[in-house]
Amino acid sequence: MLRKFIKMHGAGNDYIYFDCLREELSEPARLAVRLSDRHTGIGGDGIVLICASGIADAKMRMFNADGSEGKMCGNAIRCVGKYLYESGAVNKTDISVETLSGVKYLRLYAENGKVRSVRVDMGAAVFAPGRIPVLLEGDSVVDRAVNIADKNYRITCVSMGNPHCVVFEDPDAVELEKIGPLFENDRLFPERINTEFVQKIGPNSLKMRVWERGSGETMACGTGACASAAAAVACGLCERGKDISVQLRGGTLTVNVGETVYMTGPAEIVFTGEVEI
Repeated sequence: MLRKFIKMHGAGNDYIYFDCLREELSEPARLAVRLSDRHTGIGGDGIVLICASGIADAKMRMFNADGSEGKMCGNAIRCVGKYLYESGAVNKTDISVETLSGVKYLRLYAENGKVRSVRVDMGAAVFAPGRIPVLLEGDSVVDRAVNIADKNYRITCVSMGNPHCVVFEDPDAVELEKIGPLFENDRLFPERINTEFVQKIGPNSLKMRVWERGSGETMACGTGACASAAAAVACGLCERGKDISVQLRGGTLTVNVGETVYMTGPAEIVFTGEVEI
């Protein structure tokens, strides 16, 4: 059976999107593995299903390239908002999207019927170890010394709907293909972890590389950018309530950390097509 899809990206973080508002998609985990392959599939960091919701304008389900389901994806949810508006499924610029980490609220910035960027209310940054989870004691894990793979690091752990470990080290000097999997699968992180290596490059500016659980290094990670900004505020490196520019390999996201975390960034269509499923 042929099924239409649309490939979109946010700051280089690319997913394959299926409109499931009226027709469900079976075995999405298996499909994610097959279609995400960049040699024999369409190519992407995973697949996203845009589904009907009883509590929001739509529901997003995201599956990583290894078939695991993610609770939240900041870059993907911006693209979901773009699709909903430009397809006519919604006709407003303030919308809600249900995810496995709760309902998120989006503001779409549109011009001539096209969404150029999206601001997402990502919710509050969570530092409690049990809610991330990370197997360390205390009320939070901020600038904490740990040993991973026989090397000492100082880590800050944050949940933005999914778990993140932020390390303030020069991202360009990190052998990410080597160290990323070691962080992801360390015993400290019972549900695995997304790891960001971050450097402060200006008063309220960060540079970041990310290793995502289930996908490896990606060009960008929205929740990772939010976690990095929240960690920078917690460590006294950036100002609370001010816009923080987070430079990723695929583009730049703007994050504002206060009682809630706002993330603003682009959403772009790559191409559309049909695939046999």
